[in-house]
Amino acid sequence: MRIALSQLTTGPDPGKNLVLIEEWTRRAADAKARIVVFPEASMACFGTPLAPLAEPLDGPWADGVRRISRATGTVVVAGMFTPATDGRVTNTLLATGPGVEASYDKIHLYDAFGFRESDTVAAGSGTTVIDVDGVRLGLATCYDIRFPELFRAHADAGAVATLLAASWGAGPGKREQWELLARARALDATVWLAAVGQADPGTGPGPAPTGIGHSLVAGPDGTVRHALGAEPELLAADLDIDEVAAVRQRTSVLANRRPEVWR
Repeated sequence: MRIALSQLTTGPDPGKNLVLIEEWTRRAADAKARIVVFPEASMACFGTPLAPLAEPLDGPWADGVRRISRATGTVVVAGMFTPATDGRVTNTLLATGPGVEASYDKIHLYDAFGFRESDTVAAGSGTTVIDVDGVRLGLATCYDIRFPELFRAHADAGAVATLLAASWGAGPGKREQWELLARARALDATVWLAAVGQADPGTGPGPAPTGIGHSLVAGPDGTVRHALGAEPELLAADLDIDEVAAVRQRTSVLANRRPEVWR
């Protein structure tokens, strides 16, 4: 299965960002990708008041993504913000395309490194997997990458890969943590891990969210197979689905778990 990671830079205007999504989706389709994954906050960058911009999953912004998906014949996964019931928003991944219509609400909120995402964002409460051409894929967002249980839950649900969208904060050691965590989560769950983040705002024009770039694809053995730098770029990668079963036979971490010991 060929997937594309769109490491772009979004700004505060959802309409302008939708134009970017169309442009990059067409590029991914030209590269023969079946799925194209955009970063967290593709609808509007962090640092923007999110509540006034949030829309439901049947709103015009999500419908715009659906239109792009239909026009290109690709499955599009993109980060947006939907209204929560208490005045906050939900950090949502929309997955839409031929045979696919699903969403994932970010479970683990970024209350870390002096920031409190939970002040403005409500947490999700369930996992999401999608099926594309008979291949099962899990969905995850940014800070989720620090919690191996989610990725093992994807594997337990039959997923052979997780698609992770991020707007990764910069800072000392943060790039090293990003790469280490992506590799570890792939190895923990013996899945392909395709992690796309916002490009480094210093490498692109206009207003930008936090991001460091360095999107990557890790194999089910935890090795990095493809990686980008800091600047906006499209990465197209072929995932060997059969490799997952081979790695799980050699590295039986899922089969050898003893969860009863920890309860």
